[in-house]
Amino acid sequence: MILPVFDDGRVLLERQFRYPVGRVLLEFPAGKLDPNEDELTCAKRELQEETGYTAREWTFLTRIHPVISYSTEFIDVYFARGLTAGDAKLDEGEFLETFIVDAEQLMAWVKDGSISDVKTIIGAFWLEKLMAGEWKLES
Repeated sequence: MILPVFDDGRVLLERQFRYPVGRVLLEFPAGKLDPNEDELTCAKRELQEETGYTAREWTFLTRIHPVISYSTEFIDVYFARGLTAGDAKLDEGEFLETFIVDAEQLMAWVKDGSISDVKTIIGAFWLEKLMAGEWKLES
């Protein structure tokens, strides 16, 4: 998953219909690893494919395991800044809309349940800690 942050502190999100839950969800960009692909390469590819954006700086934040009771799935979370707009290259059958929001609105949506995607909620809390200066980006 990518936490794409603009220089002014706003973030890039996606609206995407998710078939398993039958509704549109608000999410940070993310995607699946291709065979033999490393995690950072995947993050860079997914950001560009889904949103059209590229980033000048990338920092690994953490690895999360969203469903440890029945899956080995993991999600590596990256902080991306120095964003530059470009053209998205969506996969066939992939439909999403990107939009920009400030951190205050992001947290309001987490609080009221408008954002229910766990990876995005975790990303929002990371962003909150980073913006408050309570946590620092590791080099």
